[in-house]
Amino acid sequence: MKIILLRNSGNSHVWRLSRKGFTAMLFVGFAAVALSVGVLVERVTKDVVDNEVIAQWRERLVVQQEEVDEIRSRSQAETQAVGRQLAQMQARLMRMEALGARVTEVADLDGGEFSFGEPVPLGGPSAFAQDALPWPDLRMNLAELARGLKVRERELEVLESMLRDRDYREAVAVAGRPVTWGWMSSSYGKRVDPFSGKMAWHAGVDFAGKDRSDVIAVASGVVTHAGKRYGYGEMVEINHGDGYVTRYGHHAEVVVATGDIVKKGQVIGKMGSSGRSTGPHVHYEVLKNGRHVDPARYVARR
Repeated sequence: MKIILLRNSGNSHVWRLSRKGFTAMLFVGFAAVALSVGVLVERVTKDVVDNEVIAQWRERLVVQQEEVDEIRSRSQAETQAVGRQLAQMQARLMRMEALGARVTEVADLDGGEFSFGEPVPLGGPSAFAQDALPWPDLRMNLAELARGLKVRERELEVLESMLRDRDYREAVAVAGRPVTWGWMSSSYGKRVDPFSGKMAWHAGVDFAGKDRSDVIAVASGVVTHAGKRYGYGEMVEINHGDGYVTRYGHHAEVVVATGDIVKKGQVIGKMGSSGRSTGPHVHYEVLKNGRHVDPARYVARR
Protein backbone atom coordinates (compact mmCIF):
# COMPACT_ATOMS: atom_id res chain seq x y z
CA MET A 1 0.00 0.00 0.00
CA LYS A 2 1.26 3.50 -0.92
CA ILE A 3 0.60 6.76 0.88
CA ILE A 4 1.44 9.87 -1.14
CA LEU A 5 1.94 13.21 0.65
CA LEU A 6 1.74 16.37 -1.45
CA ARG A 7 3.48 19.58 -0.35
CA ASN A 8 2.82 23.20 -1.32
CA SER A 9 6.12 23.34 -3.15
CA GLY A 10 4.79 20.67 -5.47
CA ASN A 11 7.11 18.02 -4.15
CA SER A 12 5.62 14.74 -3.07
CA HIS A 13 6.70 11.97 -0.81
CA VAL A 14 5.62 8.39 -1.13
CA TRP A 15 5.34 6.02 1.84
CA ARG A 16 5.08 2.42 1.25
CA LEU A 17 3.19 0.45 3.91
CA SER A 18 2.81 -3.22 4.16
CA ARG A 19 -0.52 -4.78 5.04
CA LYS A 20 0.57 -5.28 8.64
CA GLY A 21 1.66 -1.71 8.91
CA PHE A 22 -1.62 -0.42 7.56
CA THR A 23 -3.54 -2.59 10.02
CA ALA A 24 -1.41 -1.29 12.87
CA MET A 25 -2.03 2.23 11.74
CA LEU A 26 -5.83 1.70 11.71
CA PHE A 27 -5.71 0.16 15.16
CA VAL A 28 -3.81 3.13 16.50
CA GLY A 29 -6.40 5.50 14.96
CA PHE A 30 -9.37 3.67 16.40
CA ALA A 31 -7.70 3.55 19.78
CA ALA A 32 -7.12 7.31 19.70
CA VAL A 33 -10.79 7.95 18.77
CA ALA A 34 -12.02 5.61 21.53
CA LEU A 35 -9.77 7.29 24.05
CA SER A 36 -11.07 10.72 23.06
CA VAL A 37 -14.69 9.57 23.34
CA GLY A 38 -14.02 8.00 26.76
CA VAL A 39 -12.40 11.20 28.04
CA LEU A 40 -15.34 13.24 26.74
CA VAL A 41 -17.95 10.96 28.33
CA GLU A 42 -16.07 10.96 31.61
CA ARG A 43 -15.95 14.76 31.63
CA VAL A 44 -19.62 15.12 30.77
CA THR A 45 -20.64 12.53 33.36
CA LYS A 46 -18.43 14.09 35.94
CA ASP A 47 -19.82 17.57 35.21
CA VAL A 48 -23.54 16.57 35.07
CA VAL A 49 -24.17 13.62 37.39
CA ASP A 50 -21.52 13.57 40.03
CA ASN A 51 -22.10 12.84 43.73
CA GLU A 52 -22.72 16.49 44.58
CA VAL A 53 -25.48 16.80 41.99
CA ILE A 54 -27.08 13.58 43.21
CA ALA A 55 -27.01 14.91 46.76
CA GLN A 56 -28.66 18.14 45.65
CA TRP A 57 -31.37 16.18 43.88
CA ARG A 58 -31.97 14.14 46.97
CA GLU A 59 -32.25 17.28 49.08
CA ARG A 60 -34.75 18.73 46.63
CA LEU A 61 -36.78 15.53 46.72
CA VAL A 62 -36.84 15.60 50.53
CA VAL A 63 -37.97 19.26 50.54
CA GLN A 64 -40.66 18.55 47.96
CA GLN A 65 -41.86 15.53 49.92
CA GLU A 66 -42.08 17.66 53.07
CA GLU A 67 -44.09 20.27 51.17
CA VAL A 68 -46.44 17.59 49.84
CA ASP A 69 -46.86 16.14 53.35
CA GLU A 70 -47.57 19.61 54.73
CA ILE A 71 -50.14 20.33 52.03
CA ARG A 72 -51.77 16.94 52.62
CA SER A 73 -51.82 17.49 56.39
CA ARG A 74 -53.24 21.02 56.02
CA SER A 75 -55.90 19.77 53.59
CA GLN A 76 -56.85 16.94 55.96
CA ALA A 77 -57.05 19.32 58.92
CA GLU A 78 -59.21 21.75 56.96
CA THR A 79 -61.47 18.91 55.83
CA GLN A 80 -61.86 17.70 59.41
CA ALA A 81 -62.60 21.26 60.55
CA VAL A 82 -65.29 21.62 57.89
CA GLY A 83 -66.68 18.21 58.87
CA ARG A 84 -66.94 19.25 62.52
CA GLN A 85 -68.54 22.54 61.51
CA LEU A 86 -71.08 20.73 59.34
CA ALA A 87 -71.85 18.30 62.19
CA GLN A 88 -72.48 21.21 64.57
CA MET A 89 -74.67 22.93 61.99
CA GLN A 90 -76.62 19.72 61.44
CA ALA A 91 -77.19 19.37 65.21
CA ARG A 92 -78.33 22.99 65.44
CA LEU A 93 -80.62 22.49 62.46
CA MET A 94 -82.21 19.42 64.07
CA ARG A 95 -82.65 21.41 67.29
CA MET A 96 -84.25 24.25 65.33
CA GLU A 97 -86.61 21.81 63.61
CA ALA A 98 -87.68 20.44 67.00
CA LEU A 99 -88.06 23.97 68.39
CA GLY A 100 -89.99 25.05 65.32
CA ALA A 101 -92.35 22.10 65.61
CA ARG A 102 -92.83 22.89 69.31
CA VAL A 103 -93.49 26.56 68.62
CA THR A 104 -95.97 25.61 65.90
CA GLU A 105 -97.78 23.36 68.37
CA VAL A 106 -97.76 25.83 71.27
CA ALA A 107 -98.77 28.80 69.11
CA ASP A 108 -101.52 26.70 67.48
CA LEU A 109 -100.21 27.44 63.99
CA ASP A 110 -101.15 25.61 60.81
CA GLY A 111 -98.86 22.57 60.66
CA GLY A 112 -99.19 22.35 56.89
CA GLU A 113 -97.92 25.89 56.44
CA PHE A 114 -95.07 25.55 58.93
CA SER A 115 -93.80 22.02 58.37
CA PHE A 116 -90.27 21.98 59.78
CA GLY A 117 -89.71 18.33 58.93
CA GLU A 118 -90.08 18.84 55.16
CA PRO A 119 -87.55 20.35 52.72
CA VAL A 120 -87.96 24.05 52.00
CA PRO A 121 -89.79 24.54 48.68
CA LEU A 122 -87.42 26.12 46.14
CA GLY A 123 -87.30 26.58 42.38
CA GLY A 124 -86.87 28.96 39.46
CA PRO A 125 -85.59 29.02 35.88
CA SER A 126 -82.22 27.46 35.14
CA ALA A 127 -79.18 29.73 35.21
CA PHE A 128 -75.74 29.57 33.61
CA ALA A 129 -73.32 27.34 35.46
CA GLN A 130 -70.81 29.16 37.60
CA ASP A 131 -67.31 28.15 38.57
CA ALA A 132 -66.88 26.14 41.74
CA LEU A 133 -66.79 28.23 44.91
CA PRO A 134 -63.19 28.85 46.04
CA TRP A 135 -62.18 27.15 49.27
CA PRO A 136 -61.73 30.39 51.31
CA ASP A 137 -65.15 31.65 50.18
CA LEU A 138 -66.69 28.29 51.07
CA ARG A 139 -65.18 28.44 54.57
CA MET A 140 -66.42 32.01 55.03
CA ASN A 141 -69.95 31.10 53.88
CA LEU A 142 -70.03 28.10 56.21
CA ALA A 143 -68.92 30.27 59.14
CA GLU A 144 -71.59 32.88 58.38
CA LEU A 145 -74.24 30.16 58.06
CA ALA A 146 -73.19 28.66 61.40
CA ARG A 147 -73.45 32.04 63.10
CA GLY A 148 -76.87 32.62 61.53
CA LEU A 149 -78.13 29.23 62.70
CA LYS A 150 -76.90 29.91 66.23
CA VAL A 151 -78.70 33.27 66.35
CA ARG A 152 -81.92 31.78 64.99
CA GLU A 153 -81.72 28.94 67.48
CA ARG A 154 -81.49 31.42 70.36
CA GLU A 155 -84.40 33.41 68.97
CA LEU A 156 -86.52 30.27 68.68
CA GLU A 157 -85.63 29.29 72.26
CA VAL A 158 -86.72 32.72 73.52
CA LEU A 159 -89.92 32.52 71.48
CA GLU A 160 -90.66 29.02 72.76
CA SER A 161 -90.06 30.20 76.34
CA MET A 162 -92.44 33.14 75.87
CA LEU A 163 -95.12 30.94 74.32
CA ARG A 164 -94.66 28.33 77.01
CA ASP A 165 -95.01 30.99 79.71
CA ARG A 166 -98.12 32.27 77.99
CA ASP A 167 -99.47 28.76 77.71
CA TYR A 168 -98.68 28.15 81.39
CA ARG A 169 -100.36 31.39 82.46
CA GLU A 170 -103.44 30.48 80.45
CA ALA A 171 -103.46 26.95 81.88
CA VAL A 172 -103.29 28.05 85.53
CA ALA A 173 -105.64 31.03 85.10
CA VAL A 174 -108.90 30.29 86.88
CA ALA A 175 -111.55 30.75 84.21
CA GLY A 176 -114.66 29.07 82.85
CA ARG A 177 -117.36 26.73 84.13
CA PRO A 178 -116.66 23.66 86.29
CA VAL A 179 -119.14 21.54 84.32
CA THR A 180 -119.42 20.42 80.71
CA TRP A 181 -123.20 20.59 80.88
CA GLY A 182 -125.57 22.33 83.33
CA TRP A 183 -126.75 25.74 84.57
CA MET A 184 -126.07 28.02 87.51
CA SER A 185 -128.75 27.27 90.08
CA SER A 186 -127.55 29.46 92.96
CA SER A 187 -125.32 32.54 93.16
CA TYR A 188 -122.63 33.73 95.54
CA GLY A 189 -123.56 35.72 98.69
CA LYS A 190 -126.61 35.88 100.95
CA ARG A 191 -129.53 33.57 100.16
CA VAL A 192 -132.32 31.61 101.84
CA ASP A 193 -130.87 28.38 103.15
CA PRO A 194 -132.73 25.44 101.51
CA PHE A 195 -132.68 23.42 104.75
CA SER A 196 -133.34 26.00 107.49
CA GLY A 197 -135.33 28.52 105.45
CA LYS A 198 -133.27 31.33 107.04
CA MET A 199 -130.88 33.84 105.45
CA ALA A 200 -127.38 32.38 105.21
CA TRP A 201 -124.11 33.09 103.48
CA HIS A 202 -123.35 31.02 100.37
CA ALA A 203 -119.57 30.96 99.79
CA GLY A 204 -119.77 29.68 96.23
CA VAL A 205 -122.05 29.12 93.24
CA ASP A 206 -124.04 26.00 92.38
CA PHE A 207 -124.29 24.36 88.96
CA ALA A 208 -127.14 21.90 88.57
CA GLY A 209 -127.05 19.21 85.93
CA LYS A 210 -127.56 15.59 85.05
CA ASP A 211 -126.59 13.07 87.70
CA ARG A 212 -123.04 11.71 87.18
CA SER A 213 -122.23 14.22 84.44
CA ASP A 214 -118.60 15.38 84.28
CA VAL A 215 -117.13 17.93 86.68
CA ILE A 216 -113.93 19.48 85.32
CA ALA A 217 -111.01 21.52 86.68
CA VAL A 218 -111.26 25.19 85.69
CA ALA A 219 -107.44 25.49 85.68
CA SER A 220 -104.34 23.35 85.97
CA GLY A 221 -103.01 22.66 89.44
CA VAL A 222 -102.33 20.15 92.23
CA VAL A 223 -105.07 18.28 94.04
CA THR A 224 -104.76 19.10 97.76
CA HIS A 225 -107.87 17.25 98.89
CA ALA A 226 -109.95 14.47 97.34
CA GLY A 227 -112.59 12.85 99.54
CA LYS A 228 -115.27 13.54 102.11
CA ARG A 229 -115.49 16.85 103.99
CA TYR A 230 -118.25 17.98 106.29
CA GLY A 231 -121.04 19.82 104.45
CA TYR A 232 -119.38 19.28 101.04
CA GLY A 233 -119.84 15.54 100.79
CA GLU A 234 -117.29 14.15 98.29
CA MET A 235 -115.13 17.20 97.57
CA VAL A 236 -112.08 18.04 95.44
CA GLU A 237 -109.76 20.96 96.26
CA ILE A 238 -107.13 22.15 93.77
CA ASN A 239 -104.28 24.59 94.35
CA HIS A 240 -103.46 26.55 91.16
CA GLY A 241 -100.63 28.66 92.54
CA ASP A 242 -100.43 32.43 92.78
CA GLY A 243 -102.79 32.25 95.78
CA TYR A 244 -105.71 30.62 93.92
CA VAL A 245 -107.60 27.57 95.22
CA THR A 246 -110.83 26.08 93.86
CA ARG A 247 -113.25 23.64 95.51
CA TYR A 248 -115.83 21.31 93.93
CA GLY A 249 -118.40 19.67 96.24
CA HIS A 250 -121.24 17.08 96.36
CA HIS A 251 -119.70 14.59 93.88
CA ALA A 252 -121.23 11.20 93.31
CA GLU A 253 -117.70 9.97 92.61
CA VAL A 254 -114.22 11.53 92.79
CA VAL A 255 -111.84 10.31 90.04
CA VAL A 256 -108.62 12.03 91.21
CA ALA A 257 -106.48 11.61 94.32
CA THR A 258 -104.63 13.96 96.63
CA GLY A 259 -101.28 14.91 95.08
CA ASP A 260 -102.42 14.44 91.47
CA ILE A 261 -101.48 17.07 88.93
CA VAL A 262 -104.52 17.97 86.86
CA LYS A 263 -104.82 19.98 83.67
CA LYS A 264 -107.34 22.61 82.70
CA GLY A 265 -110.54 20.89 81.53
CA GLN A 266 -109.61 17.51 83.03
CA VAL A 267 -112.47 15.49 84.58
CA ILE A 268 -112.05 15.36 88.37
CA GLY A 269 -115.39 13.82 89.42
CA LYS A 270 -118.97 12.92 88.63
CA MET A 271 -121.80 15.24 89.59
CA GLY A 272 -123.93 13.98 92.49
CA SER A 273 -125.75 14.95 95.66
CA SER A 274 -123.45 13.82 98.48
CA GLY A 275 -123.23 15.89 101.66
CA ARG A 276 -125.62 18.74 102.43
CA SER A 277 -127.45 18.80 99.10
CA THR A 278 -130.98 18.72 97.71
CA GLY A 279 -130.14 17.23 94.31
CA PRO A 280 -127.41 16.59 91.71
CA HIS A 281 -125.22 19.67 91.40
CA VAL A 282 -121.66 20.89 92.01
CA HIS A 283 -120.91 23.51 94.65
CA TYR A 284 -118.03 25.59 93.23
CA GLU A 285 -115.82 27.93 95.28
CA VAL A 286 -112.87 30.18 94.45
CA LEU A 287 -110.41 31.33 97.13
CA LYS A 288 -107.79 34.03 96.63
CA ASN A 289 -105.05 34.11 99.29
CA GLY A 290 -107.31 32.15 101.65
CA ARG A 291 -110.40 34.34 101.24
CA HIS A 292 -113.55 33.47 99.30
CA VAL A 293 -114.29 35.55 96.23
CA ASP A 294 -117.28 35.51 93.87
CA PRO A 295 -116.71 32.65 91.35
CA ALA A 296 -119.12 34.24 88.87
CA ARG A 297 -116.54 36.73 87.61
CA TYR A 298 -114.10 33.86 86.95
CA VAL A 299 -116.80 31.81 85.26
CA ALA A 300 -117.33 34.71 82.83
CA ARG A 301 -113.63 34.79 81.90
CA ARG A 302 -112.46 33.30 78.64
